[in-house]
Amino acid sequence: MTADSRPSGADAPALALSGVDSGYGDVQVLDDLSVRLDPGEIVCLVGPNGAGKSTVLKTAFGLLDPWTGQVTHHGQDIGGLAPEAIVRAGIGYVPQTENVFGSLTIAENLRMGGVARDAGLEPVIDELYERFPILAEKRTAKARTLSGGQRQVLAFARALVMEPDVLLIDEPSAGLAPNTADEVFRDVVAVNEMDTAILMVEQNVTKGLEVADRGYVLDQGTARFEGTAEELLGDDEVSRLYLGG
Repeated sequence: MTADSRPSGADAPALALSGVDSGYGDVQVLDDLSVRLDPGEIVCLVGPNGAGKSTVLKTAFGLLDPWTGQVTHHGQDIGGLAPEAIVRAGIGYVPQTENVFGSLTIAENLRMGGVARDAGLEPVIDELYERFPILAEKRTAKARTLSGGQRQVLAFARALVMEPDVLLIDEPSAGLAPNTADEVFRDVVAVNEMDTAILMVEQNVTKGLEVADRGYVLDQGTARFEGTAEELLGDDEVSRLYLGG
């Protein structure tokens, strides 16, 4: 991360959506939503299908414009910027599907992740190979030959080539066997330990909150509950209404 090109705010959250309305066409999904991600945190968004969880990530990443409210990165307004500008600002995004190029090798995927870098691509990729040895072992393999868990690791690494300080992750365990999902959640923690704050959407509520510092329960486009992961997991009302307790 190049400090001179990134916004900084000593007390500002790494990412914040404040009073945001957003949606698709004329269909509103987010309703006066406020979410905060502090530097170094993992924050998990949970809730029923259709609650607006993925829409939060798309609005933060510039795939959707906020209709009202503000999206900030270290205090700087980024609402309405193009995804390319948001990547350069220091925010990465791992969508749930189509998050790697299946016809390209692992090495080619990682280079594609760094197309917006001005310099220093190869040292960053070498560091990612050290962090995720399975990618180094298979660097010449096509991404389509990877297992589901390995593909998710590649998607994380691709997003990390730009050295973001914030990473948005949508449903990292979707479609994975339980053991593989556990490995992916360990990788989420490993990414966080690289000084990367993570805002994650996850349908596996218990597993998602177990690796998170804090969480928000979304329903009908707004945050119904928020708190530490421990508080949400232990809240009887949250469990009864949203966690299947």
